[in-house]
Amino acid sequence: MLVVAEENHAGCHSMNAEALGNVQVNWPDGERMSLPILWLRDVCPCEACRIAQTQEKRFHLATLETVSIETLGVSDEALWVAWTGGHSSQYPRSFLAKDHARVMPQWQPWSDDYTPAYFDFQAFQANDRMALLAIEEFLRSGVLILSNAPTEEATLELLAKRLGPIREVLFERIHNVKVDPRGYNVAHTNLGLPPHNDFASYSWPPSVQALHMLANEASGGRSTIFDGWALLEEFRSAEPEAFDVLCRVEVPFREFDESNETYACEPIIRLNTKGEIVIFRYSNQLMQVMNPADPDTAVFYDAYYKLSRRLFSSDKVRRFRLEGGQILIVASHRVLHGREVIDDAGYRHLQDAYFEHDNVRNMLTVLARSHD
Repeated sequence: MLVVAEENHAGCHSMNAEALGNVQVNWPDGERMSLPILWLRDVCPCEACRIAQTQEKRFHLATLETVSIETLGVSDEALWVAWTGGHSSQYPRSFLAKDHARVMPQWQPWSDDYTPAYFDFQAFQANDRMALLAIEEFLRSGVLILSNAPTEEATLELLAKRLGPIREVLFERIHNVKVDPRGYNVAHTNLGLPPHNDFASYSWPPSVQALHMLANEASGGRSTIFDGWALLEEFRSAEPEAFDVLCRVEVPFREFDESNETYACEPIIRLNTKGEIVIFRYSNQLMQVMNPADPDTAVFYDAYYKLSRRLFSSDKVRRFRLEGGQILIVASHRVLHGREVIDDAGYRHLQDAYFEHDNVRNMLTVLARSHD
């Protein structure tokens, strides 16, 4: 239960309880601020409520049977609250007015003249300022290409310094892609690869993929990348009902070899609580047979066909040849990738590995602190 006492005496300014459990604070300069009472109690910054060493909360709201304010006092720069039960809190005005949300670079749709940004591998690894610029670009565009990388196997292990630890999956930690008649998926053939992201068969697919070309002596086989989120935003505007279907209807995806199997049943599009796109899960080759008796199957296929037609005719695609010693890094919940047909049997060896977007964002924070 919430109880709010209304006080108005020397040294205090008036406060009023609002319907949704807020208290209105009247500052001496006339500004008013409406603050949720439970929030106010929860964020008390005193050492009894918050661990000074770690800045973690020590106090928990659940320990209180009731939350009530006895007195409220304000100065130009601070708010004091005396809570029923004897606890007192002091809040700097700047703290109460601050937007405490973390600000990170926002993704941006590719412009008409967008081309992937190239950074030198050694500079990315050794120079913090260069790494900061590269990661900022990656978080905006979802794509980064590193040049002049070693052409030795397992070079992708070195990227853990900047991208965080490798995200292991049930198959190889670092996956080798060569034309191989014994390969377990289409990447091991010389066929073109349509736009996709890897491991749609995981409930939470890897969110960053790095593709390292060790050698490329074959003709054809250009790499393709697609700005998936920008395409989906256009699709949402043009086909809102179809977009909603792709957010709602679960689709089965499966990938396996002789030792392992991964399977997930998830919508192609996942939104957060704000309606923002967080995952575009698209893999024609891993999509499994849906139940034709389910009414959702027909509406799904209508929406899927419309989206796929738009994707394959989209201008949100870039094509380029990935040469030996280059590493393509994509934000794989956003950017789809693919490959054109490999025309001949010249030696071509690519390795890929997976990382996590959260760890890349962490690295941006770490690097920014060192350059403040």
